[in-house]
Amino acid sequence: MVVAGIDIGSRSIELVLLDNGEVVSSRREDSTFNPLAQCRRMLDGCSFDTLVATGYGRNLLNGDLGGVNITEIQAYALGARYLYPGCRAILDIGGQDAKAIALDDRGGVMKFEMNDRCAAGTGKFLEFMATSFQAPLEDFGRFALRGREGITINSMCTVFAESEVTSLIARGANAEDVALAVHASIVRRSLGMLRRVTKATPLVFAGGVARNACITELVRRSTSGEVLVPEEPDVVGALGAALYAARFQTLPVR
Repeated sequence: MVVAGIDIGSRSIELVLLDNGEVVSSRREDSTFNPLAQCRRMLDGCSFDTLVATGYGRNLLNGDLGGVNITEIQAYALGARYLYPGCRAILDIGGQDAKAIALDDRGGVMKFEMNDRCAAGTGKFLEFMATSFQAPLEDFGRFALRGREGITINSMCTVFAESEVTSLIARGANAEDVALAVHASIVRRSLGMLRRVTKATPLVFAGGVARNACITELVRRSTSGEVLVPEEPDVVGALGAALYAARFQTLPVR
């Protein structure tokens, strides 16, 4: 039985196909201005028995492509435990939200917290800051890793943080040091949210921002236990959706 999980995020869409519990295909595309059209294009030509959606735009598939949807919390819990059976916590930083999830010893969700009302501490904030430094987003983390500690960015509001950055550089601060401070401010906020939920480890760090080398390094430095980063950190939600489909094989067929 082949099942599909699709994670429709604000910045990207991920698709995972499972055949008898094994990943046989994984794809990622930008959401663009028309995520439903992107979903149709990604699913075109794919053969599967059941489809489950998750993510920011999971309701887009209702009544269009069939299938059902589950929350990102459910999806990330399933995906993380599949990859790392012993994990007890998840930190997911995506394009426009961040999630901290505590798991019990069976992988069930005990508690969670989300930042979904503001871009602070998310990929969008990081993208905006990279633009301020005139640095490609994919290189911004490596640029920041060359910086030295000692500067603090106090504001997490995108507009005020940009003003802080501009002021610091105008006063002669090293750009790499300021970039490191920007990354550190995101990690402080995210780990503060996580610690309100749980201090347990191992911790799975997932979501698109986990591809940022500086954020990942700072999370590791600031966490006393083991931090696990999947090879493809942004497909954990889609994987979890596919696992949900496999678990409940009587879901609607596409």
